[in-house]
Amino acid sequence: MVLQTILLIAGILCLVAAVVLVLRPRWVAAVPAYLGLVLLHWSYFIAVPMMTFVFWGIATLITAALFYLSPRGEPDGHASSNLYVGFTAMAGGMLGILLAPRILVLGVVLGAAMGQLAYSRTPAGKWMLSPSTMFWRYFAAKCLPAIVAISIVCIAIMGIVID
Repeated sequence: MVLQTILLIAGILCLVAAVVLVLRPRWVAAVPAYLGLVLLHWSYFIAVPMMTFVFWGIATLITAALFYLSPRGEPDGHASSNLYVGFTAMAGGMLGILLAPRILVLGVVLGAAMGQLAYSRTPAGKWMLSPSTMFWRYFAAKCLPAIVAISIVCIAIMGIVID
């Protein structure tokens, strides 16, 4: 019982660290999110199918590769785009959980896209106008890692709430 409680607390701390890393990226946010999901599963607090672990494990590896291959920082020197993308992705995930758990990832993707679109309309984000190739490059480099991390966090939250 003590080990389960320790694993539960460690899992929740990893999920919180993942959300913080999405908002202030210093490292790959999907790695602590995936570790948190594994720890919560090992604590027997949530039940996660093996296929979910395989899918999100591969997505975490791809995200880590994207993180290490992408240039550091923003082209304009601002870091506020992470706040736009992170908060709207989390809001989209929570809305996806409320509507139907099957569309959770779609909510995260749409939330991140709306956050990036909102950032591109600010004075700091004018360099990335919506129909340009820079918009889609930025989406692949910055939004996809946030989508993977927030999706894993939302799956864990859904497991906690539903179970």
